[in-house]
Amino acid sequence: MERVMAGQKEWLHRLGRAWVAFFLLGEIVVFSIIGTGFFSARNFQNILVAATTILLLAAGETFVIITGGIDLSVGFVMGLACVVSAKIMVMLQAASVSQGLSILLGCAGALLFGLLPGLVNGALVAKLRVPPFIATFGMYGVAYGLSEILCNNVPISGLPPLVGFIGNGYLLYYLPGKALTFFSPPQGISRADIRAMIPLFPNVFVFSIIAVAIFGFILARTQFGQHIYAIGGNIDAARRAGIPVEKHLIRVYVISSLFAAFSGVLSTLIFSIGTHTQFAASLELFAIAAVVIGGASLMGGKGSILGTALGVFVLSVLEVGFLMSGILPFYRYIAVGTILVFAVVIDQLFPEIVYD
Repeated sequence: MERVMAGQKEWLHRLGRAWVAFFLLGEIVVFSIIGTGFFSARNFQNILVAATTILLLAAGETFVIITGGIDLSVGFVMGLACVVSAKIMVMLQAASVSQGLSILLGCAGALLFGLLPGLVNGALVAKLRVPPFIATFGMYGVAYGLSEILCNNVPISGLPPLVGFIGNGYLLYYLPGKALTFFSPPQGISRADIRAMIPLFPNVFVFSIIAVAIFGFILARTQFGQHIYAIGGNIDAARRAGIPVEKHLIRVYVISSLFAAFSGVLSTLIFSIGTHTQFAASLELFAIAAVVIGGASLMGGKGSILGTALGVFVLSVLEVGFLMSGILPFYRYIAVGTILVFAVVIDQLFPEIVYD
C-alpha cells in the first residue's frame, strides 16, 4: 500500500513538474478547434513574431529573478532603445549616410545606450542596497521621461526603407516545387507564385533566438551562471564562498537592460517607427509572468532559459489564439494574471521545478 501511495505521489510530482508543457499542448488543442487556420504556416510565423519581444525581455529578466531580484524597468528601457535607435537612423539618413550604415549605427548606438539603465540599477541594488523593486521602478520612470524628451511624445518616423525590409523579412522563402531562397524572395516570379510562397522563420525571431541561446549557455554552463544561482540561493553563503556578489549583481542588471534594449531595436525594425508607449507599456508584466510560468522562483535560486522560453510560448500562443478566435484583447490580461497566480501556486506545491 505504501509503495502504491509513493508511486502515486511520484506520478503527481512529475505531472506538476511538467504542467507548462501540458498547458501549452492544451492551448494548441483548444485554439485549433475554436479557431480557423491555427496550424497554417502564416499563423506559425505570427506566433514566432509575437514571441520575439517577450522572449528577449523575459530572458534578461530570468537572470535577475534567479538572483532574487526583479527588474520593472524593462518595458520602458525597451521603449527608450526603440526611440534612440530610430532617432539615430533618421539623423544619419538626413546627413546622407547610407541606409545600411545608418541602420547599423542606430542599432549599435541604442544597444550601448541601453547598458546605462542596467548599470544604474545594478549599482543601486549591489552597492547602495536599494531594494530591486524601488531601484528598477525608479528607472521605469526615468526611461519613460527620457523617451518623452527625445520624441516629444510623437512617434519617430521617416526611417530608411531598408529598416522594414529587414524587420519584416524571413530567413527562408519556399515556393513549393520551384524554389527555396535565403533572406529574400525568388526573383522574377508571378503574382500567383507570390501568393503560393511560404516565408519561414522571421528575421527578428532568428536574431532573438541566437542571443537567447548564447546567454542560455552562459547561465547553464559557465561559472558565472553557477554563481548567479548561488547568489539567489543564499547571498550570504555566496559572499562567504568568495563570490564577487556586487560585481555579479551589476552584470545581471546590465544583461537585463541589454536584452530590453535589443528588444527595442527589433521593434524599430519591425514597425519602422520609434515609440516608447505603443509597444513598451505593461510588457514587464508579461516578461515576469513568462519567467515565473517557466519555473523560476521569485525567491531566487531557481530558473532556466528553457523554462522561460516555454513560458513565453504559452503567452504567445494565448495572444495569437485569442486574436484568431475573436476574443477581445483585454481578456488576455485576465488570462495572464490567472496563469501567473497558478504558476506561483505550483511553485509552492512543487518547489524544485526546473527545466534544464
